Amino acid sequence: MKNNNREIAEAIIAAVGGETNIKSIAHCATRLRIMVYDEEKIEKETVEGIDKVKGAYFHSGQYQIILGTGTVNQIYEKIEKLGVSGSTKEDQKKEKNNQGNWFQRMIRTFGDVFVPIIPVLVATGLFMGVRGLFMQDQVLGWFGLTAETIPENFLLFTEILTDTAFAFLPALIAWSAFRVFGGSPVIGIVLGLMLVNPALPNAWAVGDGSADPITFFGLIEVSGYQSSVLPAFIAGFLGAKLEIAIRKRVPEALDLILTPFLTLFIMITLALFVIGPVFGAVEQIVMTGVLFLLDVPFGISGLIIGFFHQLIVITGVHHIFNFLEVQLLDQLGANPFNAIITAAIAAQAGAALAVGLKTRSKKLKALALPSSFSAFLGITEPAIFGVNLRYGKPFVMGLIGGGAGGFFASLVGLAGTGMAITVLPGTLLYLNGQILFYILANIIAAGVAFGLTWLFGYSDKKKEEIEQA
Repeated sequence: MKNNNREIAEAIIAAVGGETNIKSIAHCATRLRIMVYDEEKIEKETVEGIDKVKGAYFHSGQYQIILGTGTVNQIYEKIEKLGVSGSTKEDQKKEKNNQGNWFQRMIRTFGDVFVPIIPVLVATGLFMGVRGLFMQDQVLGWFGLTAETIPENFLLFTEILTDTAFAFLPALIAWSAFRVFGGSPVIGIVLGLMLVNPALPNAWAVGDGSADPITFFGLIEVSGYQSSVLPAFIAGFLGAKLEIAIRKRVPEALDLILTPFLTLFIMITLALFVIGPVFGAVEQIVMTGVLFLLDVPFGISGLIIGFFHQLIVITGVHHIFNFLEVQLLDQLGANPFNAIITAAIAAQAGAALAVGLKTRSKKLKALALPSSFSAFLGITEPAIFGVNLRYGKPFVMGLIGGGAGGFFASLVGLAGTGMAITVLPGTLLYLNGQILFYILANIIAAGVAFGLTWLFGYSDKKKEEIEQA
């Protein structure tokens, strides 16, 4: 079995029919996405047997090979170095965007903007979790400190670690939007920085009443956009399109001067006086709806979200949750959504584990047990597409387990300090006194799904019937 990344890359290329069968190849946070000319040439069993491959399936016209966070970047880099390119990057983007219906394409594009930002938000969340751990009275006591005697410079240092990404979040979003929609990323990042320029009243200070917004034309109130995501996204989208349009019309000799000047001038004017106020209001309406659902009492919100989350994942439109989680962290400083979807993920892991332990099929056992472990690390696609959804009932039992775990998480008010990591890695987001409840929520979710799958959700006899149908 190959374990060198270059050898794995070569094996993947060969198993999907060779370079001549690859129309385009790209990747997201966890999956290698390959478009091929002839699906029949793919040796699917060979692909799934390659080291580090956690599963593979077709979705939205793409053959998606699950490798996991970090690993997918390394393998993709090796594939690029092998000279594999079925199309130009622009053709690749167009080809990808033409797959699926308009809603799937829109959500996929939304995900393309947010996926590159997620690693820094993960790091920020971990910093928050570690700070929460060290700020507990018991831990401070080990060092002979109390909350009142912590050195001010140390607190300042921790604030730099935990606040920077969110203070300049519009700059990150505008940069990524310009990159995705074909503009110059450096113009995007400057536009985003303009939205949080210190010359503008700080949005958080305006929110708590310690500062007043600036009034223009006696009507439009303007402040910084530290707490906004959607205005930066829209400004980035429109700004990239505007830059492209201007560049086509400006003489080449003046392009270096006029294109960035006009793009930034027009877009910051629109962003501050039109896009910000309008989409800031839209954003607030969306957040009000999300908070309303999360505030539904008696754990009902967790029950609903925990049950339906993985159903949404299999449609491929779950990237929209990135926007919601970013907003929750930015406005509340906590992420109750993470705790609930963690339960949904742990439940699918529990269901796959039950299948793996109950089956007598060596092949299925070899698939289900590693898939379960992968799900406990937060990657559910191998468990869902390779095991649970394939046999039907285990997936349903996983949904029920997700609802049960989500119910408990919502009932006790669990909320993470970050996003994008769940289940076992996600423990780092709950070191601020919530760790026991977090573990219990995962045990409930996985335990319910495991028990129901073991008792009612799977049998080798039913497996044979499904495979022979």
